[in-house]
Amino acid sequence: EIVARGNVIMAGYYNDAKATEQALSGGWLHTGDLAVVHPDGYVEIRDRLKDVIISGGENISSVEVESVLLQHPAVEEVAIVGFADERWGEAPHAFVVLKQGAHADEHELREFARANLAHFKTPHSVTFIKELPKTATGKIQKYILRARQPAIAPQ
Repeated sequence: EIVARGNVIMAGYYNDAKATEQALSGGWLHTGDLAVVHPDGYVEIRDRLKDVIISGGENISSVEVESVLLQHPAVEEVAIVGFADERWGEAPHAFVVLKQGAHADEHELREFARANLAHFKTPHSVTFIKELPKTATGKIQKYILRARQPAIAPQ
């Protein structure tokens, strides 16, 4: 996780002591961004901490699964979220927007993911939707998708 400290770091969230307490610890701002530092010093943000899915003790990056499914020729957009799962703790679920005129079913997309990812990263289920909910700046609103939890078949 990227953490920062210094004179230009915020003092807290306006009128939100709980959020401030969660974000600031010992003078360090916890951004919630997961990143890797390359040998040349370049910092590459990989995912949001809250978007990491923990399934059966394994960490699954939603961004990694999304990038694989976006390689499928029928997929226009995708968002991966974790839903509560009795057996695994959390299970990855895909919300998929297909390209205009394209066709794919849940089995096809899950098999595509399974062929390109570790088995535990494969979405347990897929929901096809017309468009992903987004902010005015185009960021996918995953919290809205999490509120739409479908029935997930046991794996």
